[in-house]
Amino acid sequence: MKQTLLNKKNLTWLAIAIVIFVVVQLLIDARIISPYYRVTLFWICIFAILGVSLNIIIGVTGQFSLGHAGFMSIGAYSAAVLLKMMPDYTGLAIGIGVGLVISFVVSFIVAMPTLRLKGDYLAIATLGVGEIIRIIILNMTITNGASGISNIPFLVNWPMMFVFTVLAIALSANFKNSAIGRACISIKEDEIASEAMGINTTKYKVTAFVFGALLASIAGALYATSYYVIKPETFGITNSINILVIVVFGGMGSLTGSVVAAIVLGIINIILQPLAELRMIIYALALIGIMIFRPQGLLGTYEASISSLFDFKSHFKRFTKAGKEKA
Repeated sequence: MKQTLLNKKNLTWLAIAIVIFVVVQLLIDARIISPYYRVTLFWICIFAILGVSLNIIIGVTGQFSLGHAGFMSIGAYSAAVLLKMMPDYTGLAIGIGVGLVISFVVSFIVAMPTLRLKGDYLAIATLGVGEIIRIIILNMTITNGASGISNIPFLVNWPMMFVFTVLAIALSANFKNSAIGRACISIKEDEIASEAMGINTTKYKVTAFVFGALLASIAGALYATSYYVIKPETFGITNSINILVIVVFGGMGSLTGSVVAAIVLGIINIILQPLAELRMIIYALALIGIMIFRPQGLLGTYEASISSLFDFKSHFKRFTKAGKEKA
């Protein structure tokens, strides 16, 4: 076990993570990253978690889900309700745990019948599931209905957000590279051939779906304690599409791409913030332009590795390859 966990590759990634954490913490302490920009920093972390979790379902397993915001809402409301009762880290921990349990049960029940569907039918079914979750929350007394829950204690900080984000990315990477992940990839490439080789496709599709739902629940809990107020409409189809945009924008199948996409979109939102009404138009046009000239996403299916991390020449060639082939 020690050889598996404490190898050169993992230690290098750990060192890189520590450097990133220390640099950002120093910028926060120096007030270069003000509370205003810290909101965007937390947004990037939360949507990076959501992006990699949905990428496991769509990019790795090939199951088109549009109900991811529903599981995010379960985590958010579980944390918010417990934090109103116990406004401390104990309440947050219990809220995250309750959200994980509920998300596990709901995602498992939902996955068994819906994942037998394919393509557009699966997308419609998961979209319906997400809306059902939202409507149930809308009509519950404990969630305060349409008014939502406000004045949620702000307990999240940079160390906590960073640890959750790194853990989510690491767990997703391990999932993708595990035997289960390889089975999921084979299902995405050819489900019929996978079944012929003896792979239980339903089992692995359900596993990937539940795994993604659990990470989305954690992201929802972090969202609740970061933004003070949550309402049912926050977790509608628009939010599910925003998460999907991160997956497609970064590259379906690339967890690295989802993280990069969350960072890029967060920065774009900051830059366009002063433009008010024109912000969403320019934002949409930028996404359309990138999808036209880079249809496979920013990184395609590429995953960052230690050996190629600083090979900028190869990265540039990979990014421009699609444009040259099109020309």
